[in-house]
Amino acid sequence: MKIKLNEIRELRGFLILLFTQSLSSLGSAATSFALIVWSYQQQGTALTTALLSVCSYLPYVLTSVFAGALCDRVGKKKLMLVCDSLAAACTLGVLLLFMLGSLRVWHLYLLNALNGLLDAFQRPAADVAVSLLVPKRHYQSTGGLRSLCGSLTNMLTPTVAAALLALGGLHWVIAFDLLTFAAAFIALLFFVKLPEPEKCSDHTERFIDAARGGIGYLRENRGILHLILFLAAINLTASMYNAALPALILSKADETALGILNTAAGFAMLIGSTAAAVLPEPRSRVRVICNTLLLSMGTENFILGFGRSLPVWCIGAVLGWIGIPLMNANLDCLMRSLIPIGMQGRVYSARNALQFFTIPVGYFLGGLLVDEVFEPFAAMGQGWISMLFGSGRGSGAAMLFALLGLFGLLTCLIFRRDKHILSLEGEKSEKTQ
Repeated sequence: MKIKLNEIRELRGFLILLFTQSLSSLGSAATSFALIVWSYQQQGTALTTALLSVCSYLPYVLTSVFAGALCDRVGKKKLMLVCDSLAAACTLGVLLLFMLGSLRVWHLYLLNALNGLLDAFQRPAADVAVSLLVPKRHYQSTGGLRSLCGSLTNMLTPTVAAALLALGGLHWVIAFDLLTFAAAFIALLFFVKLPEPEKCSDHTERFIDAARGGIGYLRENRGILHLILFLAAINLTASMYNAALPALILSKADETALGILNTAAGFAMLIGSTAAAVLPEPRSRVRVICNTLLLSMGTENFILGFGRSLPVWCIGAVLGWIGIPLMNANLDCLMRSLIPIGMQGRVYSARNALQFFTIPVGYFLGGLLVDEVFEPFAAMGQGWISMLFGSGRGSGAAMLFALLGLFGLLTCLIFRRDKHILSLEGEKSEKTQ
């Protein structure tokens, strides 16, 4: 590891924040996993589960620009505590409705929308908090640690969710979520001290002008803007993948297979995160970002589309996810190195609005295309469909995965030649001199 033992004290606040927030993320992810399975069992359609994510991301995207302006004006710690508390209240509402036997899918849509709104404020505050707690020389190694914790969360989520569901049902999963929230809340409140950054703008600046500041920054920095647009196109493919995955696996196998597949993806990310934490700084972070996404887009979707068994699907998951932590760590370092800390709240929020607006679109399209286009088309019984994608339910979803592989591959090949994105390496060198 790049972080030496005598540097642990210097990173104490970051490490406390990282591990407690990761624990809370594990609880939230377990609840989301359990609710996806529950909603699919209630309705049996891909669109039903896809709309859960649509409701989360839509308010997030619509309010992100304004959330960033607020983030740069108020205390990051206070904003994180308030947002986390309100999100926990939403989770408690799900628990109460379930225990009363009154929980319906539309309740989850509403609560997910509220959580998405809160996340629009919490996420940029958390991103800036990391910049405040971590010296620049540790960006690479701490980025790897963040990816490592994210990978562990992805790997453990299906196991934890399945175990808690088996032991006590959905309310045990939600109770675990609330306990992990409490641990993270207490740690942030009492054990993490966040310094406030220097403001890059006059404190008398109008709120609406501050909200526009992030968009203006991206207009002036075309390389960052084009990189964000590249990631937005990738997110469109990835969200359609996420919308179609439950329909494919739950139709051709069961929730255990879905959990094993997610665990395989988490294990691959664990390996990639370890590599991101221990490897030296690459010659070109931009090339790492582009090439790892090319590996992901050019493998997993095709393997899921044409594969017929869980072991084959797991191979696809490993190839699709092993490079993502390296991509995230290098993207994180690149952004933090190029964007001034005092501007990061509004710039990250503008980035989130542009980079993530394709996610609700992708989830909606993925669910709609599976239910209304590809599954009915596959059910018509053409021989070539059965030969390539199998027969019965899930064959249409498999066909969609093959097309997603083609779309993702073309996206990577086009953007990896973008001259504005390639110029970011020169800008980074100038910033760090």
